[in-house]
Amino acid sequence: MKIKGLIVALIAGLIAILMVGYGVGVYFVNFALKRGNDTDPLAPPAACLNIHDKNRTIPAQAKYKNEEWTAISADGRHLAATHYIPANPGRRWAILVHGYGRDQRYTGDYAEVYLEQGYQVLTPDLCASGKSEGQYITMGVKEGEEIAVWANKIKAQYPDAQIVLHGVSMGAATVLMAAARDDITGIAAVIEDCGYTSAYEMFSNQLDVIFDLPEYPIMPCVDVVSGLKTGVKISDAAPIKVVDRIKAPVLFIHGADDKLIPPDMMDRLYDSCRSKKQKILIEGAGHGDSMSTDSETYWKNIFDFLSAI
Repeated sequence: MKIKGLIVALIAGLIAILMVGYGVGVYFVNFALKRGNDTDPLAPPAACLNIHDKNRTIPAQAKYKNEEWTAISADGRHLAATHYIPANPGRRWAILVHGYGRDQRYTGDYAEVYLEQGYQVLTPDLCASGKSEGQYITMGVKEGEEIAVWANKIKAQYPDAQIVLHGVSMGAATVLMAAARDDITGIAAVIEDCGYTSAYEMFSNQLDVIFDLPEYPIMPCVDVVSGLKTGVKISDAAPIKVVDRIKAPVLFIHGADDKLIPPDMMDRLYDSCRSKKQKILIEGAGHGDSMSTDSETYWKNIFDFLSAI
């Protein structure tokens, strides 16, 4: 009877631990990835209040002819984007990919520069952002699938299109994961601005910064629950695992003073990349601030890189 009682107690204890782990995972998945709150169903995840730069405001939108585009994701969600058209459109395209908790409006200042250079521009709303459907952000996994959908749509309508993927922060992780896919077409180059090696590593760091909590046992719980809630695990959002598959040339850009995603993440991504590549460090720039900190250096390096390829 004592052994039976001990077994029952162990099972009960294990169930309790699993329930607590699941509860912890649900809390942090909702905190970091779930769109909407009690007053605004389209609000970004609550974690954005701790991570976003409060000085970053929505830039003026590009004053060019434009049209709304729509598509359907692999899992059946409505996707939205805007196609901007320069005065003399040619075969050069740029898909501009916004960051975590943002939407396509935050790429307006980047779009303006590409349009001035004669590029046609597409600015998508990623999964669970802006006008695109979805309840959970997946940190580059479903988002990368969506960029492949948009690139293939461009190529279907404009067969001679040469497409540049340009993403910032989570958008940078997204374009790396998109460019590594076998089902994407027409990619001429990738501009990666302050992306992370993996969302798991980045969130583990922020767990310590925001909550003063260790990676274990919390992040393994978050990883399991994210898979249950979103269909993909946080650990699946790992550009470092796929960057060696990219065939297009890649320009890596990072701010030297980035505290959210340290510059050594760029170095590790760069070292793992096997295609033609280049990297630049923008002195004095924090996270996502390279373009605004030193616009001249930023764009000169981008267009010199694109001209060279």
